[in-house]
Amino acid sequence: MSVPDYMQCAEDHQTVLVVVQPVGIVPEDQFFRIYKRIASVAQVSIRDSQRNLYIRYRHHYLPENNEWGDFQTHRKVVGLISVTTCGSAKEWPQTLDRFHSQKEVFGATLYDSRLLVFGLQGEIAEQQRTDVAFYSSYEDCPNVEKRVEDFVESIFIVLESKRLDRATDKSGDKIPLLCVPFEKKDFVGLDTDSRHYKKRCQGRMRKHVGDLCLQAGMLQDALVHYHMAVELLRSVNDFLWLGAALEGLCSASVIFHYPGGTAGKASGRKPSLAQGQGQAADAGKRHRPGALTANGISADTSSEIGRAKNCLGPEDIIEKYKEAISYYGKYKNAGVIELEACVKAVRVLAIQKRAMEASEFLQNAVYINLGQLSEEEKIQRYSILSELYHLIGFHRKSAFFKRVAAMQCVAPTIPEPGWRACYKLLLETLPGYSLSLDPKDFSKGTRLDMPLLCLKVSYTHTAECQQYEIFAHVSSKKKEVTQSLENYTSKCPGGMEVLTLPDGLKLPPVAFTKLPIIRSVKLLDLPVSLRPHKQKGLLENNMSTKSPFIYSPIIMHTRGEERNKKIEFQWVQGEVCEVQLMVYNPMPFELRVEHMGLLTSGVEFEALPAALSLPAESGLYPVTLVGVPRTAGNITVNGYHTSVFGVTSDCLLEGLPSVLTSGCVVEVIPSLPRLQLSTSLPRSAHPLQPSKEELSSSVSVQLFNGETQHLTITLENIGSEDLETLEVASKTCNTKEKLFGEFLSWDLDEAVSQLPLKPGQSVTLTVNIKVRLDFSGGENLLQDLNDDGISVTGLPISSPLRQVLKPRAETKPLGSESSKTDYNHVKVGLTPFLPYFL
Repeated sequence: MSVPDYMQCAEDHQTVLVVVQPVGIVPEDQFFRIYKRIASVAQVSIRDSQRNLYIRYRHHYLPENNEWGDFQTHRKVVGLISVTTCGSAKEWPQTLDRFHSQKEVFGATLYDSRLLVFGLQGEIAEQQRTDVAFYSSYEDCPNVEKRVEDFVESIFIVLESKRLDRATDKSGDKIPLLCVPFEKKDFVGLDTDSRHYKKRCQGRMRKHVGDLCLQAGMLQDALVHYHMAVELLRSVNDFLWLGAALEGLCSASVIFHYPGGTAGKASGRKPSLAQGQGQAADAGKRHRPGALTANGISADTSSEIGRAKNCLGPEDIIEKYKEAISYYGKYKNAGVIELEACVKAVRVLAIQKRAMEASEFLQNAVYINLGQLSEEEKIQRYSILSELYHLIGFHRKSAFFKRVAAMQCVAPTIPEPGWRACYKLLLETLPGYSLSLDPKDFSKGTRLDMPLLCLKVSYTHTAECQQYEIFAHVSSKKKEVTQSLENYTSKCPGGMEVLTLPDGLKLPPVAFTKLPIIRSVKLLDLPVSLRPHKQKGLLENNMSTKSPFIYSPIIMHTRGEERNKKIEFQWVQGEVCEVQLMVYNPMPFELRVEHMGLLTSGVEFEALPAALSLPAESGLYPVTLVGVPRTAGNITVNGYHTSVFGVTSDCLLEGLPSVLTSGCVVEVIPSLPRLQLSTSLPRSAHPLQPSKEELSSSVSVQLFNGETQHLTITLENIGSEDLETLEVASKTCNTKEKLFGEFLSWDLDEAVSQLPLKPGQSVTLTVNIKVRLDFSGGENLLQDLNDDGISVTGLPISSPLRQVLKPRAETKPLGSESSKTDYNHVKVGLTPFLPYFL
């Protein structure tokens, strides 16, 4: 026996094994549909008896395992149910031959068999046969379960007869020696008349009868026979069978103490064996111990004798399991038996909440050598070990073995690696390593134990490689891992799609928020030439209406509220907008970000991607991401997306609480006209400093009092909107109240006649500059004029166009040497301003 049954538990010793297999060509879905209905009959109450028969079904069972049926009777195939499809009477003889051939495989141990035929109708189907049941179709078969119950009762009758036959002490009869397959050659030529040999035969038969009693529902009789077998086998040092007798004793005791089962799943068992003692007592009044009922089947009279007399206590059960396993360990060919015994003991200890002792049994199971195992058997073995460690609360150990199973799914020796199975198992390891797929958990700075081992959890296919979020917690092998990741993504690029496996499991994507690390996000205002300004009345004083200031020492805002706060400035539809990120490369080598752009919502936004190359451990590095809003409204910068090592990530700011920001919501206003201004005069060598909301173009001209100069201003529409109106205003100012003059004059008729001004068109405006000053203001007037000059400044020329005269700032003190120059002319500085208007 080379293939262990990892799902074995102690209560399986009281079950009878029935194999359900297809005969001929049967659709797989239809077969398992019928198999599920058959397997639902897992427990049958025997008529005219207070006993139950438990059935264990298998649709695949190795014949070599059946050879161990004398050693432990629950391993013996005693029933066979064959499922076949037969479409016509011509096919029936061949179908029947196949059924008989299938019976021959398990013929030596079979108690009974059944053939379920689907699709055959007519004279053959109308024949009444005990071993064959005919159904018109897989959908129309209402009494399958009833047929199976009758089949199980027939198995019980044979089982009971064998139990009674083996249990009867026939003096003078020679007891046969029961053997396991590898023992047969060892007993050739032994003296069969020796006392030692006879005791061996008696001990093994007692153990075998104990198995039959346990299967037949005679729990107390089984305990008695197991105790007698232990004494006999111990006296002759028959260690293999002694271990089996001890294990049988443990199984019977477990069934008594834990009637609900130890398999950790709903087995559908009735707790009548331990809890229904009242019924058993009543049965004892009606029947003598060992007496037969009307149908020849005796009742379980265990309560009369007293079950607790021979039953092991919870702690004794584990001690006997240890002893049995130590005896199994003496035989190389009993590795499967030893491994299964370890698994059974672990399930019992899990119910007893004795995790440390359970881990000892599992540690022993790890080192049991079963010879050459196939890749599938290795995966199954590691998966079951993982489940058992999880059952006793060893979650990290469970994750370790599940990861080993995952790596086995994609072993180099497998022709077609099972990447999906690998990914599914890897996802199941994450809780055991305290890993999470939620980026919020990483942003909290969660400390990870065993970082290198945690890294290897994610060391597989493209989607798995997204787990490399734990880079921040790994101190070595970063370069090696990234190269491996790039190799995987070159074959299958990694994205942010949710993958759905055939079994319905959804594999969520994981974003790289640590490659690179973002420390702050700041939305930038437009350049001065592109900023919109609210339209004001002609020569209106720059007065702002502000809400009253109320002081409160309580700070109510949170960082999340800061992100949702609306920024004061506006962006303009169709204009390039900028967001500045402070970026950090934590890797000890140059980090190439092949693609990085903004993630937004609220308006249609065209993100213009950028490519970065960050030096090793660069420190904070400013990166500006740009984009163009295509519609008006409120836009929210939600995060950014990157492409690093071939893996595309969408990183949301809401999942990164450590990122600083002064607000991520800004208003986008509709597109506005744009004008470009040029003049016929040379630029001023000393331009005036405009205010924060103004864009200036300063020109300079020197005129004598009474002299006239013409200034030609060309306005070109360089935007995408039509310019429909044009207004011009001027203001001449000076700090001396007695000085005032009308310097500027113009005629807008010709310019206005060319409106609306289409994009790409231009209009020319002529401004006449004539100096008319009154010099009767005082002796120092000319000196002040010479020091200050007169600035003729224009407010924004746009839609509408306004100009205002403002004084130049004082740059020279009075009484300087410049006051000694001539005072017969005036310097005029003309500064038109050109920003946006709302």
